[in-house]
Amino acid sequence: MTFRLSTQGPFSLAEAARWQATFPGAQQGNGYELAFPADGTWQTVGVRITDDLTGHVTANPGKLDEAEIKRHVERILSLDVDGRGFTKIKDEVVVDLRRRFPGLRPVLFASPYEAAAWALLTHRISMVQGGVLRRRLCEELGEKAGSLHAFPAPERLATLQPMPGMTIRKVENLRALGEAASAGDLDVDLLRGMSVDEALVHLKKLPGIGPFSAELILYRGVGVVDLFPRETPRIHRAMAELYDLGPEPPLAQLEQIARGWQPFRGWVAFLLRNAV
Repeated sequence: MTFRLSTQGPFSLAEAARWQATFPGAQQGNGYELAFPADGTWQTVGVRITDDLTGHVTANPGKLDEAEIKRHVERILSLDVDGRGFTKIKDEVVVDLRRRFPGLRPVLFASPYEAAAWALLTHRISMVQGGVLRRRLCEELGEKAGSLHAFPAPERLATLQPMPGMTIRKVENLRALGEAASAGDLDVDLLRGMSVDEALVHLKKLPGIGPFSAELILYRGVGVVDLFPRETPRIHRAMAELYDLGPEPPLAQLEQIARGWQPFRGWVAFLLRNAV
């Protein structure tokens, strides 16, 4: 099974691959390769994308149809968004970011569920340590898809047993996340149907998910394009440096600058995250 991806506005698969290779816990596949439990059905899927933006399905034991797999891949690579307006933002910092990362769009987690799991895994530890735990979960509980191991489906995560490097509370929160995802509480369509404020309130009901994690789930899991992360100090520090604002500028000043990025505040935030 193969399908062709299309893009509205600039997109670089090579830039996406470079970013993905630096993600803590990333597995090295054949070219640009993905393995994930598909949101909603949680059937494991493997896809390899070639330079001509053809998706080659490498694993599909649940027999999902081509359109469904394509829809998932488009969301992960932010190709479900018309990005032509992004090139019209005239802010000098944004212009420079586009020059430094040509064609890079936000590379999302395979689902809000996986974004939430990452938030829980990295709580109070480094991203590198979180990456080690994520890789272990993929290898021990996830299914093989092509040359990669997918993240475990929610019903598998709900059975998680204690393992080295995880506190009992973290294990309990991950189990609860698996149960919530199985019940449909993190479905993409559900969260996209809410306002940002409603979705944040909804997500913060999950054990272990606070304001920072809820924002992460929305702009890196759901793919909310115009969300400015108010709770992400790393992005605020990047803005302070690139806009020469001095140490610890007030949030109101950062939000005022970010209004000039509309309606792509989440996309700019993603590039800022990688800039410094």
